[in-house]
Amino acid sequence: MAPKDAEEIAFMKTVPYRQLVGALMYLAVATRPDISYAVGVLARFSSNPGPGHWKAAKHLCRYLQGTKDMKLTYAPDPHAPELFTTFSDADHGGDEDNRRSTSGMVVKMGTGAISWASRLQTIVTLSTTEAEYISAVQSGQEIIWLRNLLSEFGYEFTGPSTLYVDNQSALAVARNPEHHGRMKHLDLRHYWLRDVVEAGDIDIKYLPTKSMPADIMTKALGHLKVVEMRGMLGLYD
Repeated sequence: MAPKDAEEIAFMKTVPYRQLVGALMYLAVATRPDISYAVGVLARFSSNPGPGHWKAAKHLCRYLQGTKDMKLTYAPDPHAPELFTTFSDADHGGDEDNRRSTSGMVVKMGTGAISWASRLQTIVTLSTTEAEYISAVQSGQEIIWLRNLLSEFGYEFTGPSTLYVDNQSALAVARNPEHHGRMKHLDLRHYWLRDVVEAGDIDIKYLPTKSMPADIMTKALGHLKVVEMRGMLGLYD
């Protein structure tokens, strides 16, 4: 969707694309996790956006106008007794330009999200398992950071923090060192997750895709699914 001719290049110079994406990024980081993936995609083309990107950015603004009363709400969740719960997902090879995967993460405290991320992975993965595992590593790092932060505030953890993934193969790799042979070509830093699982800091579990809040961080979804995902994130009007 890059500019195809001089006319489109001239048109894009007249619109505040970068400024708009910057404003949308502030919302995505601060209060609107539901637009994180869309804003991340728009930001990838900040150096050379085309009319299609500008149209998509305006469409996102219309979505925000229609949901401007949405806000993150927090309440106790009887199904999540831990202080916080983390969810990890990935879309394998979703970027059509470089075939890299997108990692998605959501951390919930009670019924509402307190931390989230949608990131393009830095390497091209050879399988869904690899993409999901790398996303789980990134989510695990957020878990350890939160545990350290809360410990400084005086909170004492008596057990591991739960990390949910929706890929059984990635779960097996994280739990069982013997499964690492199939992915030994990955950078050594990605083996870090196995160590923190063995140390008892993180307990990694399976969660079906239909119940995965981080799914909205990895791909574009239809209207009904977006509405469902907003509820999982704790976004209500």
